[in-house]
Amino acid sequence: MSNTKAEKSAGPVQSAPMSVFERYLTVWVLLCIVAGIALGQWLPSVFQAIGSLQIAQVNLPVGALIWVMIIPMLVKVDFGALGEVRQHLKGIGVTLLVNWLVKPFSMALLAWLFIRHWFAPLLPAGQLDSYIAGLILLAAAPCTAMVFVWSRLTGGDPLFTLSQVALNDCIMVVVFAPLVALLLGMSAIIVPWNTLLASVVLYIVMPVLLAQWLRTVLLAKGQPVFAAALATIEPWSISALLATLVLLFAFQGEAVLQQPLVIALLAVPILIQVLFNAALAYLLNRAVGEQHSIAGPSALIGASNFFELAVAAAISLFGFNSGAALATVVGVLIEVPVMLLVVHIVNSSKQWYQHTAAKPA
Repeated sequence: MSNTKAEKSAGPVQSAPMSVFERYLTVWVLLCIVAGIALGQWLPSVFQAIGSLQIAQVNLPVGALIWVMIIPMLVKVDFGALGEVRQHLKGIGVTLLVNWLVKPFSMALLAWLFIRHWFAPLLPAGQLDSYIAGLILLAAAPCTAMVFVWSRLTGGDPLFTLSQVALNDCIMVVVFAPLVALLLGMSAIIVPWNTLLASVVLYIVMPVLLAQWLRTVLLAKGQPVFAAALATIEPWSISALLATLVLLFAFQGEAVLQQPLVIALLAVPILIQVLFNAALAYLLNRAVGEQHSIAGPSALIGASNFFELAVAAAISLFGFNSGAALATVVGVLIEVPVMLLVVHIVNSSKQWYQHTAAKPA
């Protein structure tokens, strides 16, 4: 019992406000794009050597960076919070519906419409399938880290947010691979099952186990030690992400220089998908009678993507030079500004939401 209380006491750490570094993530991403393209042009042999450091289709430098990126985020997740799920079953149900039944399939549809048809004449013909695959990977798993920041900015219920993230992580371990395989198959894209399963083990199962072991060790030393450790390792995630982006764009540089319009075109279905799913979750929570402190984080969890996992899986499945890797990076590029827009909408509509929810049916 005392251990459970100690773990729940770690909750406030997760709702810290967004740092200046996180708020301007899009700026850092843009700088990494420029740096990566420049370095790739100046030092092509260096990056070719980095790209060759792989075992079983897993690039070792990127694999290490992905672990550094993901593990600090997963240390925050308290799976003991799953006991709180029953307190907001309607909100949990809405978020699960949007995360696992609406968002992946709506993205697959948008990718098919925009990439395969409407934008196809403007994109490299040989990369269409790869772009679609990247967009599907981006939408196939809900965010597990920045959601805590978005929830804090909307005054969301921290226990709801924590329990929803813990539940999504449990589901992701089992569902991510079959869901991706199904959606890629529906899009007529062949993906090797062994590589996909290896990605799940490497980038979900093992980081979750290691992060939870680390969390247990740190909490056993007391909340101050846990909080200090989180403060120390949290910047590693963003730093590793940015280093990964430099590597990606060192390989993608030639394609970007030849087709600069590609990034803008890939951003269109991502933007529509985020806004559609956020609105759907927000309105469904109102329809079922949930309070605003649940509807806000539910909308944000429903809309955001686990882009770190998407980047890792895209590289493993399709390679550095693939359109899939580029598509997932575009997701990183627009994540912060779009989610801040959703936060603004949720906050500015609070009075409307509460007034409408208070009306008798």
